Amino acid sequence: MSEIEPGVRLYRGYFDEAAQLALLRELERIVADAPWFTPTMPRSGQPFSVRMTNCGPLGWLSDQARGYRYEARHPQTGEPWPPMPQMLLDAWAALAGHPQPPQACLVNYYGRDARMGAHQDRDEADFSAPILSVSLGADCRFRLGGVKRSDSSRAFVLSSGDVLTLGGPARLRFHGVDRLLPELAPKLASPLFAEGGRINLTLRRVT
Repeated sequence: MSEIEPGVRLYRGYFDEAAQLALLRELERIVADAPWFTPTMPRSGQPFSVRMTNCGPLGWLSDQARGYRYEARHPQTGEPWPPMPQMLLDAWAALAGHPQPPQACLVNYYGRDARMGAHQDRDEADFSAPILSVSLGADCRFRLGGVKRSDSSRAFVLSSGDVLTLGGPARLRFHGVDRLLPELAPKLASPLFAEGGRINLTLRRVT
């Protein structure tokens, strides 16, 4: 573990190749039950460049009509989100330093040209718990800013199997993904990576 800055902890290769493949098998089942969907921006209605789904009691959504929010059911199927895999709950218990389990796991799929603009995770009522992020697939250039959008930022690479936590003084720092580095992607055998790309799982407490 390396603490990059106060509250920003990076666990390089926390999930080894066998664990990554096991987690992908779990994600294949999740996506079969809760298919990918493309969220839209609240004001403009523009689609995100990532596709997403969720697992756990709550799932994060965004659309033009109702904005950013958490819901207990998939927006297209109307079904509850699938349970969160035990290996993610175990990672939270080991790394989050929080007595309560996560309530939501947002699963983002980044195609080759996808990115995520700088944003804060602030749709939760409880900021005492950290954000825990798991990377699978292609490397990405991750950007970390400050608690204000105008603060300076730094970039570093996240690789498959890495876990990053933002907690304490870093809980509301702006962050995003500048771009993927597909030439560095490991060969993970899964239909979820039929077109390459990256999957990011973000675990959060909500209430």
